Amino acid sequence: MVVVAQMGARMHYAVPAILARAGLLERLYTDIYAPRLPERLKAAALQHGPAPVRRWLGRVPADIPSGKIVSFPAMGFEYYRRRRFAGTPGSMTAAHLWAGREFCRRVIRTGLGNANSVYTYNSAGLELLEHARGAGKLAVMEQTIASGVVEDKLLEEEASIHSQWRPSCSADPLRSEFIEREKSEWDAADVILCGSEFVRASIEASGGPVNRCRVVPYGILLKVPTPCKERPHQPLRILTAGAVGLRKGAPYVMAVAQILKGRAEFRMAGQLDVTLYAQKLLREQVTLLGAVPRSEIHRQFEWADVFLLPTLCEGSATVCYESLCHGLPVITTPNAGSVVRDGVDGFIVPIRDPQAIADRIERLADDGDLWATMSANALARASEYTLEKYGERLLGILKNTGLTVS
Repeated sequence: MVVVAQMGARMHYAVPAILARAGLLERLYTDIYAPRLPERLKAAALQHGPAPVRRWLGRVPADIPSGKIVSFPAMGFEYYRRRRFAGTPGSMTAAHLWAGREFCRRVIRTGLGNANSVYTYNSAGLELLEHARGAGKLAVMEQTIASGVVEDKLLEEEASIHSQWRPSCSADPLRSEFIEREKSEWDAADVILCGSEFVRASIEASGGPVNRCRVVPYGILLKVPTPCKERPHQPLRILTAGAVGLRKGAPYVMAVAQILKGRAEFRMAGQLDVTLYAQKLLREQVTLLGAVPRSEIHRQFEWADVFLLPTLCEGSATVCYESLCHGLPVITTPNAGSVVRDGVDGFIVPIRDPQAIADRIERLADDGDLWATMSANALARASEYTLEKYGERLLGILKNTGLTVS
């Protein structure tokens, strides 16, 4: 039996739900989650409620018995408050470090019940992993993004290229402590789950115990089959989703839009994490939608013909899985950790190469048959990465590493 310690609603609580359906979940520990509401009440709140309420309503741990959920809402609200008022990179990192330690402390104090395994996530599991191994239990952690060492290197390079895009250039005095905590979690874990080969390679590049890493691509829920679109729009509609900042490659979306001005229409959905100067430049080429609640993002996928994510650093970007589900050819980089196949259901291009992206978009705009083939292939690819198949992959790895039912 497994205790899952998960702050936030990562992948809509997919891991604890998978374990619960398999009869392997002892308990889910989390910070704040939303109760199951009557559909009419939920629909009204999603339509008329403020953005924080709509985001909160996305935190519903479906398929998990309420008796197996323990939450720490006071801690969750305090964590939100600290992040909300963090004015510097250092204070934001301090909030993350505090939350990780406090969360583990509360889980340990409450107890692991009959569990013989724990499952945690990077930066929020060190003390729990150490506690579990000390008690002879299997300690599993998931590394949800590339290592801090690799991420920092990429972002420092990017900040030197686009210095006027970064909102704050002040140093983060706690970043090294955060990275050391991450490395200590690797050392404390019996198994390190990675959503992609890119993540595994980043751990290796950081001197981590790569022999304990297991690559398990994710999956998403396919509620109903998405019909294949017949033809793309003219001009082609290009969607990017995720925080609008340097890590996701926002400058390269703008550069591509400049190259293809008049030949394609660009939208970016996500919280703005660039300077006002950069926002002004972006708005000259791209429609900035701001943060879009998860309950509404499907409308943007339906609008689009192609999904673009020129990211510098991810784990295995779930937005790429979602795009495939909507029959969208995906153009992204190797650093997205995606399951997109170059030339089959999209294109893989080098990081920081807007001309390569523009060339691929032009191919799709000029060749409707190519677009239609890739759209159909995207839907077929998505069917290989459902939540059900992710669960099969995940349980197979866990059982091979010693997980048993008790």
